[in-house]
Amino acid sequence: MSIVHTLYTFNLSVVAAAATCFRFPAMTGMEIDREKNIQRKHSTYQSLDETFNIQKETYRGQQYSQIYFARLHLMRTLLYSLVTDWKPHVPVCTVLGLEEGKECIIVGTLYKHMKLKPCVLDEYSKERSAVPLVKPHNFMHPDDHLVLEDESGRVKLGGTVLSPSKYVTGGVVALHGKETTAGDFLVLDVFEAGLAPQIEPQLNSREDKYVVFVSGVSVGSSTSNPLQFQLLVDHITGHLGDDQEQGIAAEIVHVVFAGNSVEIPSGLLNGQNLASKDQSRLSEPVQELDILLTQIAAGVSVDIMPGSNDPANFALPQQPLNRCLFPGSRAYNTFNLCTNPHCFELDGVRFLGTSGQNIDDLKKYSEARDELEFMERTLKWRHLAPTAPNTLGCYPFTDKDPFLIESCPHVYFVGNQDKYGTRILNGSEGQLVKLISIPKFCDTGIAVVLNLRNLECHTLSFGAQFSP
Repeated sequence: MSIVHTLYTFNLSVVAAAATCFRFPAMTGMEIDREKNIQRKHSTYQSLDETFNIQKETYRGQQYSQIYFARLHLMRTLLYSLVTDWKPHVPVCTVLGLEEGKECIIVGTLYKHMKLKPCVLDEYSKERSAVPLVKPHNFMHPDDHLVLEDESGRVKLGGTVLSPSKYVTGGVVALHGKETTAGDFLVLDVFEAGLAPQIEPQLNSREDKYVVFVSGVSVGSSTSNPLQFQLLVDHITGHLGDDQEQGIAAEIVHVVFAGNSVEIPSGLLNGQNLASKDQSRLSEPVQELDILLTQIAAGVSVDIMPGSNDPANFALPQQPLNRCLFPGSRAYNTFNLCTNPHCFELDGVRFLGTSGQNIDDLKKYSEARDELEFMERTLKWRHLAPTAPNTLGCYPFTDKDPFLIESCPHVYFVGNQDKYGTRILNGSEGQLVKLISIPKFCDTGIAVVLNLRNLECHTLSFGAQFSP
């Protein structure tokens, strides 16, 4: 570990020289024969996190039903305006107004009955249960079924058109069908809101500018490699590689850390008073992260989002990490503490992303080919976190649902996934969205790079192993 600390010390001694441009000596043997200045490119940045900021947090008198009412009201108004073009000759009615055998369209919130869904009461059961202690990764079961609910009532959904494996509790859809003699609603067709309207991207066709996405650094965990993270920092700051590599590094205009940047030893958080040595162990990962972020913030704009393992509030939307945690990084105006979810614009390109909790929860209660398909569904449902607050913790909003997607992003990213993936999603009205699944850096050593000029992606892979 002494080698790693020496590397940190070396890099910290040159941070001040990397503020807005690089000054790299070209070496011949041990002598400097020339100096080369490489100017870093800049971009216009605008944060759009106001929707996810909680100004006056309070839980007194607030019920989670209110966020469902707000979601249904807003989505139903939207769907009513769209179904007239979808099925112009089919009447729209409520659940209470269904008539047996008469075709109609109903709009409501889906609820999914799941046989294997965990129940919090099981944890407090006094009797020995046959339920295994080890829960499955996915809670799907062949007997699962869907129910549609509005203010007037609820009805069980039947037929083969609406697959329970695709949908989750909390989504709002329009269904075309008819009531059966058994009292169920036979679904004949499904209509989703689809991609939201999208502003025209202002892509720069003349020069390359890059955005780097990193997630799951997990400084302080047993799987984190400090040298591997330092190599990433050195690449971004231009202290790694030859002239060509340094020129590419100068084209990096923004860096996004998408959650789980630190990992606090869980054994220390047991509610007991901590000894002084244990208190230092709690702060060491954050201090180490601050040292590395300071090096990046000295030369390029940085966004850091909270994740499920970071010292932030658990419920979505997670509020920015406290500035007191980063005494070194906060000295730079390029250092941005952001919410999760996070929305921003960079040179006219709109980004929207999360630290991965929304997609991880969808994996537990539905099925898809990969993470990118889950991401597609959230965009088509126009909702970032449909399972909140049912199985995903969120703040009990009373008058709005901040997770509704009112403007379609150009880039949609999700952090802390198992592997890297990217895809282009095209909307019916010409929308074009770049989907990016960002892998955990501590497990893969991979960061994702996006070119603002054409929204093309590639990966950076870093390896650092000590030979015996």
